[in-house]
Amino acid sequence: MRIDKFLWCVRFYKTRAIATEECKKNRVFLDDAPLKPSKEILVGETYKIRKNQIDYTIQVIQIPPNRVGAKLVPLYIKDLTDPEQIEMMKSRTQMQNYYRQKGLGRPTKKDRRELDDYTLEWDDE
Repeated sequence: MRIDKFLWCVRFYKTRAIATEECKKNRVFLDDAPLKPSKEILVGETYKIRKNQIDYTIQVIQIPPNRVGAKLVPLYIKDLTDPEQIEMMKSRTQMQNYYRQKGLGRPTKKDRRELDDYTLEWDDE
């Protein structure tokens, strides 16, 4: 199986096109060497993937027949990512939530529609 298809199958990327593009941008590595999207994967190999400024490390356990559900992903890959990288990711998400909590600031599209519906009811009366 190709590396781009594998990363899509184990839900590392949302679409296969994105996985292919990431390989072309040299963000997927095997032994510190960037991979082409057409590289065939082997069971037992360890890959490094740079995604959202975090270096993920995964090991192939099995090759999936096609895209698998999120609950089945651990059957096919083993996550060897450094705990420091995971902490960095968690701290970034907390920093983003610090600046704007949900419900504060500019209304979302859903909020705007609800406000429009509410004001239309008052205009009809």
